[in-house]
This record gives sequence, structure tokens and C-alpha cells, in this order.
Amino acid sequence: MNELSAHELYDLLKMRVDVFVVEQNCPYPELDGKDAEALHLRLMDGSQLLASARILKPHRPEDATKIGRVVVSPSHRGKRLGEALVKEAVLACERLLPANPIALSAQGHLRRFYESFGFAATSEEYLEDGIPHIDMIRPLQPGGTAS
Repeated sequence: MNELSAHELYDLLKMRVDVFVVEQNCPYPELDGKDAEALHLRLMDGSQLLASARILKPHRPEDATKIGRVVVSPSHRGKRLGEALVKEAVLACERLLPANPIALSAQGHLRRFYESFGFAATSEEYLEDGIPHIDMIRPLQPGGTAS
């Protein structure tokens, strides 16, 4: 598996901080210790980072694979990059861990967006770092793969 260079890691973390901490005015610990073990998906235009997400493997075999830190650069919104990114994240989860459901914690206003990919709410809306979120899962289908 490819490692991120220092420059690539900086760009990824800067975009996440710019959006999740600065733009959303939400001071929280962005550096949570999970990135070193995560699979990072990036949409690039040459060397420019347009969007990214991370995939976390389950702790136990029966747990869900988790998609998180889904972010599109503010200067590239409105181009349906989020759709492309989530499609690729779901495909990567299915390819790497086909027997596991896929879970995520979505910002509340993105519920319908994630429902369009087969995710269903598994919680009521709750506040996480002052922003409404909802837990969602993409269940396994008969045959052992996420739908």
C-alpha cells in the first residue's frame, strides 16, 4: 500500500482542518490517532487535492467498516465530487472487507445524501462537537456484501 508523503499528508490535514474546524467553527481534536491505520481515499487533479475520505477497518470481525472524514475542498464544491468519493469509498469497503456492513456518522443535513448510497439511520440525531450528526449503516445483503 502506498504511503502519503509529508506534503500529501499536510494537504489532506489542512483541508480537513480548514473545513471541519475553521469553516464549521468547530474546535475539536482533528488529529485523533486513527489516520496512521486508515486507508485514505483522495480525489486529485494533478497534484491538487480536491476531496478525501478515510476508511477504518473494524476492531472485531463482526463490526462494521467505517467511512469518515469525508470532505470536499470548498473551491471544488458543486461538482458532484462528494458523490464520486462516497461511491469509491463504498466500493473500497466492499472490495477490502466484503463480509462487513459499512457505517458512518453523518452530519444531519447530509442524511438524504447518504441514504442515496443505501445507508439507513441507526440513531436519532445527536450533537457531536456542537454539530447535529446521525449514525448510519449500509447493511449486508444476502450473499455477504454490503448493498
